[in-house]
Amino acid sequence: MAQPKLNPQQDAAMRYLDGPLLVLAGAGSGKTGVITRKIAHLIKRGYAAHRVIAVTFTNKAAREMKQRASKLVNAQDAKALTVSTFHSLGLSMIREEHETLGYKSRFSIFDAEDVDKMLSDLVGRDGDQRKETRAAISAWKSALVAPEQAVAEATGKDVPMARAYAEYQRRLKAYNAVDFDDLLSVPVQLLRDDPAARERWQNRYRYLLVDEYQDTNAAQYEMMRLLAGVRAAFTVVGDDDQSIYAWRGARPGNIADLSRDFPHLKVIKLEQNYRSVGNVLSAANKLIGQSSQRAYEKTLWSAMGAGDRVRVLSGPDEAGEAERVATEISAHKLRAGNAYGDYAVLYRGNFQSRSFEKALRERNVPYRVSGGRSFFERSEIRDLVTYLKLLVNPDDDAAFLRIINLPRRELGPATLEALARYAGTRHISLFDAARGVGLAGGVGERPGRRLAEFVDWAKQLAMAGESTPPRELVNQLMVDIDYRDWLRDTSANTRAAKKRLENLDEFLSWLGHIGEADDGTPTPLADVVRRLSLLDFANQSEKDIENQVHLLTLHAAKGLEFDHVYLAGMEEGLLPHHACLDDERIEEERRLLYVGITRARKSLALTYARKRRRGGEESDTTPSRFLDELPREEIDWPATTGQRDKAAAANENKAQVAALRAMLGTGE
Repeated sequence: MAQPKLNPQQDAAMRYLDGPLLVLAGAGSGKTGVITRKIAHLIKRGYAAHRVIAVTFTNKAAREMKQRASKLVNAQDAKALTVSTFHSLGLSMIREEHETLGYKSRFSIFDAEDVDKMLSDLVGRDGDQRKETRAAISAWKSALVAPEQAVAEATGKDVPMARAYAEYQRRLKAYNAVDFDDLLSVPVQLLRDDPAARERWQNRYRYLLVDEYQDTNAAQYEMMRLLAGVRAAFTVVGDDDQSIYAWRGARPGNIADLSRDFPHLKVIKLEQNYRSVGNVLSAANKLIGQSSQRAYEKTLWSAMGAGDRVRVLSGPDEAGEAERVATEISAHKLRAGNAYGDYAVLYRGNFQSRSFEKALRERNVPYRVSGGRSFFERSEIRDLVTYLKLLVNPDDDAAFLRIINLPRRELGPATLEALARYAGTRHISLFDAARGVGLAGGVGERPGRRLAEFVDWAKQLAMAGESTPPRELVNQLMVDIDYRDWLRDTSANTRAAKKRLENLDEFLSWLGHIGEADDGTPTPLADVVRRLSLLDFANQSEKDIENQVHLLTLHAAKGLEFDHVYLAGMEEGLLPHHACLDDERIEEERRLLYVGITRARKSLALTYARKRRRGGEESDTTPSRFLDELPREEIDWPATTGQRDKAAAANENKAQVAALRAMLGTGE
């Protein structure tokens, strides 16, 4: 298959081999194609394939790059190519240099569980303290701060963490082990301190290519700089406007540092965007143009026309915001004949998915939650839903087995195995068997009594469910089994317990919303369970992804693109996040929004709630400051009175009805 023709800037980036090169690749500008074509160009110009290395951040990205590059060269060169992550490259270096580094050949790599166990011994079993110490150690290693330096410079609460870091590293070496961060910091230390090793590795690779360069941390930058050496035969591709990972050590300043460390650096900008329509790019350019941290200016442009105007939408509260988005998606899909997979809802925090999940479920719209668990997939919600399933259908053995010991009822595996045998010989459900198993079923008197008590309680609750609103019924269920206390006792820490209890309150609120018919009578429990079970989209397989609306965080959306994007929660305290309001972090929030905007191909809507519930209380919100930075004359805004929202909803309902009629071939 013929490769698409490169534009002049892409072609220049591919062909330039006269020195170090920075390719500033704007969103949607075809950067991966430039890297893979450059690999083929290098081989064509005489570079041996095994002397060329391309480095990126994830195994998935490395695999895709290797596959694309392999199609452009012969089979022998494709096999010889090295396309790797930074961590895989570091691991290779440690393996080859283990003697120089003081490790035995069969060193171990500690995973997160191993690290947690060691830190438990060092700082105690408090989950929050262990998590904070682990994060501090990781940050020190990513910044190439040795344990001795950390101890010498630490003040306040950092002192015990720095001491733990020193002891942690001493134990790692004693165990002949490294952790994930060591896969970067240990090779860098080797390249810095050992001239012979540095020369070996600089000669190993004659040309270096780095993708997603804006995401490099201090250790990754230093690894690249030391491998490149004075020859400086490298191309790095990145976009400082899309640097959104400072919280895990990424330094957008690494792009600016290149020109300091490599004075002959050439810069080529890729500004033609092949993804988005003009109006989307206009909003993105105006927003990012006001950043105070850009090393290089660039302006994205598209040959695809202006497209639909960007819209700003508001809802009365978070539920109203979600309902409006869900209604719009339903109407637009019917009108345009799209797949649900063409739509995405992006947000700053995973907790924001709840209102959208509920609104989409109520409209029978399939969805998938990426970058976080679905609200309805959380264990505490599934527990309660399973109880309801058993109340409605006592023959559901799977539901019975999930909740019979939840909370604990001291019914062990032997008891449940005996119960299953008893039920099997009589061809009845586990629930029915549990009432009469007793000594006859071989479970003993005490377990038999506990099973009988459970069945009697469940039957009474099921009878109450015929006339009790679902919310009240679930509340009573939780009281009867002391579920809230059980969650507190079994949660990892008080913060996790608080979050799980908040999820219960959210679920009760949702049940209250759907638990009454229009005439005020309680919705039958069977109907509520049917609604919960009918659209269990969270468990759908990947093959059905095209027919699901995407719900995901802005961070998880990096590298993806969708035809129609709704960017939710455009409020002060959400975007920008309340923890990121200082000068440096506010610029990362701006870049995060820029990433979100540039995910949209054909249409973009920015939404906010005029009121939002925080800490159990509803309060007014302030629209995000970033909305004021967009090109106001090119964007459709809501009326401040809210009347426009009502009119828009009415128009959307009319459009939905019209689309249904057209699809069904019916007239007025």
